[in-house]
Amino acid sequence: MDVLYGLHPVEEAIRAGTRQLDHVSVAREREARRDARLDAVLELCRAAGIRVSTEPRDQLTRHAKTDAHQGIVAFLRERKFLALEDLLKAPVGPSGFRFFLALDGVEDPHNLGALLRSADGAGIDGVIVPERRSAPLSATVAKSSAGASEHVRIAQVVNITRALETMKKHHVWIVGLDERGTPDYTDFDFRQDCCLVLGSEGAGLHDLVKRTCDHLLRIPMAGSVSSLNVSVAGAVVMYEAMRQRRTGAVQAPPASKPQKPRKGLGS
Repeated sequence: MDVLYGLHPVEEAIRAGTRQLDHVSVAREREARRDARLDAVLELCRAAGIRVSTEPRDQLTRHAKTDAHQGIVAFLRERKFLALEDLLKAPVGPSGFRFFLALDGVEDPHNLGALLRSADGAGIDGVIVPERRSAPLSATVAKSSAGASEHVRIAQVVNITRALETMKKHHVWIVGLDERGTPDYTDFDFRQDCCLVLGSEGAGLHDLVKRTCDHLLRIPMAGSVSSLNVSVAGAVVMYEAMRQRRTGAVQAPPASKPQKPRKGLGS
């Protein structure tokens, strides 16, 4: 059975309704004090017919394996991932284009959670993760995503390269981020069916995945460091894609002037 902890993740799991909650446990110490945020979550539990029990705070810490549970822990049935075909068959959104996110080896749960939060905010149609070389969808991921992980449609695949090849057969452009890529991400037209591919925190995209991409884009870096954190880089590009789809325009390049050599994004 999976465990979620924290007021926001538990609330979003109840609202999403995508997984069956077995029960919710609340710290006796917090339940006795009462507060508006906790009361709101408990009211959702009552409305959804979810059983609520009270336990000592130390016991919740043992369940959550952290003391950052905010006095509430939910116990859920194991998550069932979608198949890639489920994402590809989904109706096209208001923009008229599909936009997916594929993660090639993101193993840090905080980065995965942050990416899922950005994906939900940017209206991503689905996220593809590999069975291996990927952080599991743990309570830490749910907490880092502020509960967005319960709303995002996620497909798990055996081989990320084969999944990308399948998407190409469905007329989806595969767009990776790489520090040696070209053009800059703002110069690419996202007003078409696309899948953004992000690599691992240290090594970036694997060579085979990189060769599978139709385009490799870069995020220019004007400072001293050579790259952005993968979750930040992903958010930057996802929101540029959303901006283009809303305004119907690619950002115009600045007036030409001499420029210093720029570093690029490493995933």
